[in-house]
Parts: sequence; structure tokens; C-alpha cells
Amino acid sequence: SIRMADPCSFSLFTKCVTIHLNLSLHVDFERQVIGGRVALTVEALQDRLSSLTLDTRDMKILSVSANGQTAQFTMGPKHSFKGTPLEITLPFDLSRGQHAIVEVTYETSPSASALQWLRPEQTAGKKQPYLFSQCQAHHCRSMIPCQDSPSIKHTYYAQVSVPKDLVAVMSAVRDGQEVDPLDSNHVVYRFRQPVPMPSYLIAIVVGALESREIGPRSKVWSEKELVDKAAFEFSETETMLKMAEELAGPYVWGQYDILVLPPSFPYGGMENPCLTFATPTLLAGDKSLSSVIAHEISHSWTGNLVTNKTWEHFWLNEGHTVYLERMIGRQMESEHFRQFKAIGGWKDLQDSVNTFGANNRLTNLVPSLQDVDPDEAFSSVPYEKGFALLYHLEELMGGPEVFMGFVKSYIQLFAYKSVTTEEWKNYLFTYFKDKVDILNKVDWNALGRGKDFDLTMTYLSTFTECDVKTLSSHQLIEFLSLLLHRDPLPLTHVKKMQEVYDLNAHMNSEIRFRWLRLCVRSRWEEAIPLALKMATEQGRMKFTRPLFKEVFNFEKYRDKAVSTFLAHRAAMHPVTSGLVAKDLKVDASNTTSL
Repeated sequence: SIRMADPCSFSLFTKCVTIHLNLSLHVDFERQVIGGRVALTVEALQDRLSSLTLDTRDMKILSVSANGQTAQFTMGPKHSFKGTPLEITLPFDLSRGQHAIVEVTYETSPSASALQWLRPEQTAGKKQPYLFSQCQAHHCRSMIPCQDSPSIKHTYYAQVSVPKDLVAVMSAVRDGQEVDPLDSNHVVYRFRQPVPMPSYLIAIVVGALESREIGPRSKVWSEKELVDKAAFEFSETETMLKMAEELAGPYVWGQYDILVLPPSFPYGGMENPCLTFATPTLLAGDKSLSSVIAHEISHSWTGNLVTNKTWEHFWLNEGHTVYLERMIGRQMESEHFRQFKAIGGWKDLQDSVNTFGANNRLTNLVPSLQDVDPDEAFSSVPYEKGFALLYHLEELMGGPEVFMGFVKSYIQLFAYKSVTTEEWKNYLFTYFKDKVDILNKVDWNALGRGKDFDLTMTYLSTFTECDVKTLSSHQLIEFLSLLLHRDPLPLTHVKKMQEVYDLNAHMNSEIRFRWLRLCVRSRWEEAIPLALKMATEQGRMKFTRPLFKEVFNFEKYRDKAVSTFLAHRAAMHPVTSGLVAKDLKVDASNTTSL
């Protein structure tokens, strides 16, 4: 009954598990804090349970009670990225299997790592403030005192009080609204999430939001300035959902909405249940970047329904999700399209390995994260090395249809649970019990070190010597990626490419990103302001970090990269600004270079 240790959490040293959260939140934009009360229904996993530990970070704890009785509490020593353990002494003992309701009243810090508070001028509408959360991987503890580990799943109910001119949405099903009985200038929005999920999937957004129907179970949400554009871009959502259900089984979360965030959102997408978060950099105008939505939809099964037990097993979430995403692409387009996307993913993997260094433990499929902040471990390795392993197994086991049968069975077996790589592997051998001799030939030691799996694609790129303008967006992205994997082009070449193809005019963010990196590498000085503009006008780490690094590596403009970052860091998401500061060798605690 003792739960597996999580190197990123304090709370699992205690022998209890949270099964439900009841949240009451008051959003204060003026002070940039959330005043909260959380009631955790916990279950004892051992007899004579008299204490429990919760994860917190930069949080003021006001009071604690258990079953209505005052409970004593202390705050432990602060850890650099785990935060501060909240040690609670219960006023009674619990026997194994017994439940208690532990209620904590608290207030978040204005610097809570899960929350980004935007001033009106940082939004599309420029009139109202905006709040959004990003709890993955281990930031929920700065928003809610909880057992902040993917190994623990719980349902939740929430009431959120916000200024009456704003709208609140959460990673849950909407459950009505009313004027706040304690403050007529506020509205209380209610939400319920009946499907057990880990704490990192709790999400909240408050802003001047509007929605549009894009399917029988889907809406798109954003500020009104972007909502119609987003509705067009993501109009194929229901088609993707149905294809995902054919592949993986029923969609259990009820609603599937998409929320387009302001530009500072640090990721391409975030798979919060019932409410996928999406970066506005996906709004290309031609639906060419909507495969990110296929990825987030796939997380409804691999990640949200079946979850990695700790962040060391993150590839179970992301490798399977990339595999499902590309199977959806296969059904919507062709097998060639799936192979084409996989080739691009393999290059992303090579980039990550080159960035970390081939012998860095963070290039392992299952890295040790003892004393490692999971944010710093984030890269394409779990995504693309995970996909490469699954693709390799697919070829060995008899093709996509055969292997997809295993993936669907794995999802059904481990639904609502959190799993380790060892459990996944054991089930793989059980499912393919008639092919164990083949599985035994796989280099399973590669799971634990940085070795590449042999990924031989059957599809060769279809480029001809025709003009670049005849290429699709996907092909142009791949063409520029190929050039980035070669020595820098002569400056005359990139100038000629701009003259003939006018690549500066492209609004597709994936094309623009690669083209500007190519220009900076070739030391085209005119590209420097364009690269820094893209690095700062949006905050998606996939784009922002490499663009800053490219300019920083151009010796002449190193100081320009640093000064531009320092001028814009206050508007960045805290995770993004912290990592860019490291990239540029800037002291994260002040405004000077190291």
C-alpha cells in the first residue's frame, strides 16, 4: 500500500491518497492572487494514519482543519523547485481505507509559478486583464495545496469568483453561474470534473472570453478578436475526435473545447481535460498547423486517461500521443503523410540530442530526475524517441493495424490509472505472447540510456527540383528543416531565397521560425530584428528559446539578444523567462549577465 516515490513531490512520503478536491477560489486581479479554500477528501492507505504532507510553493497557509476540527500544521524547509512541504497533524487517527476531509484555507503568491497575470495591454482586446494557469509539470502546488504528483488521480468540483465583466473556464464541465452572494461585482462560475485526473491537469482561465460552436461537443474560446479565426482553423475537431475514438475507444470526458490563449502561452498546446489550451501561433489561416489539435485530442487517452506515474516516465504520455496523432493524420491524409511527419520529428529529436549532448541523461527515454527540475528536462526526446520505439515495435509486430490493437488494449487495461515503463513493457510481452522471441531481440537497455532506436522510414521525401512555391506548408517546413541540418548557407544564398520566394512574408509560424533561424545562422544582419520580434511577440518556448539562442550565438549581436530579453522578460511566462535566462547566461534573479 506504500505508493511509489516521486522525486518531484514531497507528498508521497505520507501514506494516503487524495480522491476528490472541492475548490472555492476568489480571483483578485488587483493584488494578482487567488484566495482559496480546498477540501481534500483523502483515503488512508495504512492503519493509524495521523499525519499527511501536501505540496505547496510560495503560498500563504491561513488555516487547516480535518473533518471540521482544527488541525495543527507546519511548513517544512523550502526546496529550489519542489517548493515547501505542508506538514499536517490530524486531530485523530485514521484506519486503513477510512476517509477524512482536510480543508486548507490559503492565498497564492503574485509570483505563483502556475499563474500568469496579464495586464490589459498584453491581451488582444487591450481592455481587460487576463489570467491563465499552466500546472504541468509540477506547478499546481503553487495554485492549490495538494498531492502534486501524476501518480495520484482525483475528481474535482470548483466554484470560482471573478469580476463580473470577465468569464472563467476550467478543465472541467461547466456547471452554471450566479452573482457572487458576497460581492455583487463578482460572478461565481461552477465546474465539475467527474473523471479522476492528476493535479497537473487542473487549469483555469479568466478573461474577456467568447465562444463559438465548432462541433456537437466542442466550442472554441478566446478573446473576440481571435474567436472567429480560431473557429475556422479548428473546424475539423469533430472529425479528429471521431477518428481518435475509432483508434483508441470512447471519449470519456464529455466536452472537448479549445481555448486560444494570449501569445505568452509557453507551449504549442496543453491537453487540459474538456478544455485544450492552444497557442495563437497555430492560427496559420489554412489549417496547416491543426495537427497540434490532433495531438492534444490524443492525450484524452494517452496522458489524461492513462498517465505516467512519475515525470521520469513522461514518454508513456508523449510517445503514445505522438503515435496516435500520426495515426489520425494517416487516416485523414495517407500513410505517406504519417511517414513525412515522422521524418520531421526525427530531426527534432536529433536537435534535442545535439542541444543536451549525446551522453546527457536527459536524452534517455526514461531519465533519472532525482534532483532535476522536470521543466529543465523538457524536450522532444520523450515525444520523438518514444514514437521511434513504438514505430520500431509496430514494424516488428506486423504493421500499424496490429500494433494499434495493442495500444487500444493497453489504454483499456490501464484507463484511470498511472503506470510505469515496466508495467507497460510487461503488458506488451503479455499481449504479444506469441512473439516473445522477437521482442527479446529488442535492445531494451536503450530505454535507460541515450541510444537511438533504428528508425528506418519507408517513405522518401517527395521533393523535386520544382519551385519552392509549389510545395505545401508541410513540405516547405521540411525543406527548411533539411537546410537547418546542413552547414550555414552562404549569405548570398539566403538573400536570393528571399528575393525569389519572399519567405519573410510567410505568416505560418513554423515556416517563419525556421526561415529566420536559417537567416541568422547565415549572418544576415537584416534578419536580427525580425528574429527578435518573433522571439518576443509570442512566448511559445519551441520558437522563443531557439531564436534567442541563434541571435546570442552571433557574437556581434550577443548583447542585443540579452538586452532584448531583459526588456521583455516581465511579459513572459515565468517558465519561459527562467529557461531563456539560462540559455543567455543571464542571472535569473536580477537583470545582469553572469
